[in-house]
Amino acid sequence: MPNVEKHKRENDILLGFLERPALQWLAEHAPAWVTPDGLTSLGMGASVLIFISYALTNINPNFLWLASLGFILNWLGDSLDGTLARHRHIERPRYGYMVDHWIDAMSTVLIFVGLGLSPYVDLVVACFGAIMYLLLSIMVYLITYVTGVFRITSAKIGPTEIRTLAVVLNTVIFFVGNPLITLPYFGPTSLYSLAVALVVVAMGIYFLVNGAVQSRRLMLLDEKRLERKLSKEKEEAKEKQSPAAQPAARES
Repeated sequence: MPNVEKHKRENDILLGFLERPALQWLAEHAPAWVTPDGLTSLGMGASVLIFISYALTNINPNFLWLASLGFILNWLGDSLDGTLARHRHIERPRYGYMVDHWIDAMSTVLIFVGLGLSPYVDLVVACFGAIMYLLLSIMVYLITYVTGVFRITSAKIGPTEIRTLAVVLNTVIFFVGNPLITLPYFGPTSLYSLAVALVVVAMGIYFLVNGAVQSRRLMLLDEKRLERKLSKEKEEAKEKQSPAAQPAARES
């Protein structure tokens, strides 16, 4: 496995053409008191804000706006910390890799459980959302381990697109409400629950398909390496048994 310091980062997201220049500009103009660790803390604090805001929507739907603000702050902290560290040449690859994904896991649970505690999304659906998001994260870490390539996105969809979708859904639900939709076999389901469920299904399909594709690709690569290894061993064995090698063996 390549060292963390040598991991190749790939972040080919749909909104990358907007996100990359924005993050670069923010990193270049960030004051000295803004640090990568401070931004990481901001991202974690924003996740707590999202959790609390969704729970408080049971009292007033206006807290949806506070939840959306939390997603923006979460994006800022989670996306800018690494960019700022690279811009200032103060990277700490192993520490950053560990802390970033540790925080991401906690943030995922907080956000989805908070959504499930709101009156808009069924708690079971929200928990499945957290499970599938964490499974996709595990797949990313496994691929990073065995290939040395850290692919932040899944089918061009990354955390930035998920946050954007959440803000859009918050806005739509605030203005149009959360109407019930009757589904075959499932019965009445809220619009927000249905949207989250569709995302969960899409993540589940991608997890299974991409996992199978990556496993087969790695199997073929390992088989080729094994063939080369066995071929090399056979050649070495033949050289040792060749007539030219036998006199040299007697002289020694």
